[in-house]
Amino acid sequence: MSQSVIVTDVGPRDGLQNQTRILSSEQRLQLINALSSAGVGHVEVGAFVSPKVVPAMAGTDAILQGLEGHQGEYSVLIPNMKGYELATAAGANRVVMVLYASEGMAQANVNRSREQVEEAAEQILVRALEDKVTVLIAISVAFECPFSGPVAPNTVVEIAGKFLAIGADEIVISDTIGAANPAQVRSLMAKLVEQHGSEKIACHFHDTRAMGLANVFAALESGVRKFDASIGGLGGCPFAPGASGNVATEDLVMMVEQMGFDTGIDQLKLAEATRIAGELTGNAPGGRAKTWLNRHLGLT
Repeated sequence: MSQSVIVTDVGPRDGLQNQTRILSSEQRLQLINALSSAGVGHVEVGAFVSPKVVPAMAGTDAILQGLEGHQGEYSVLIPNMKGYELATAAGANRVVMVLYASEGMAQANVNRSREQVEEAAEQILVRALEDKVTVLIAISVAFECPFSGPVAPNTVVEIAGKFLAIGADEIVISDTIGAANPAQVRSLMAKLVEQHGSEKIACHFHDTRAMGLANVFAALESGVRKFDASIGGLGGCPFAPGASGNVATEDLVMMVEQMGFDTGIDQLKLAEATRIAGELTGNAPGGRAKTWLNRHLGLT
């Protein structure tokens, strides 16, 4: 049997937060349901952040309500304890907390120090363990920060080890601005997988310099089997200068499936989700393999 790769589509959160067109709750649910129909079992569906700062994420409680009874692992991003409380009150049982590998990004994103953010995350983890809520810790700018420059790998290793020891369910290594190269990825991910096991480690790559899939490949070689991606290549962080779209879900699925891995995702139905993402946002470029995939799938 082929090995499984778990793909989490972050398009409905990371992909929409930087768009000029704000989607309604109904439109966001349409996109999420299209992904679910394609067999994407893990979706990041929104964020409990200030709607004044990120208006695209307003109404995430309504999104969760609209997904009640649906099968799938639906996660939401939270910035602090207030976000955690709002999320769990809305029915979330899987949350993503963002930490920072640099002081500059912590200050730019949440106007707090790295230490303050980590203290808040520790408190959330204690609460989540009591509430039986799954917590994913995303380490932002894990390779390079647009404000502080290159990040030492040991910084990421130390943060990951600390929060896994406290009780985090998973660590997501995030190349927020797409600055990593495959050699860096292979080295860092091999160390993390060796120390903590592949089930605890995931990767989140942006395709700023056309190295997104190369970095996925390097992580695969190091034993990683969990990846974030975004439908249609949507993405970009409004607080990180230079961050472009995420690795496109359709490109990642195509590559790993051709390599013999099993994602459980229907590529034809995924192409339909890509079409919907483009129609709703007016700004989903599609993956780099879009033309080839459409021809291969009989869509052109």
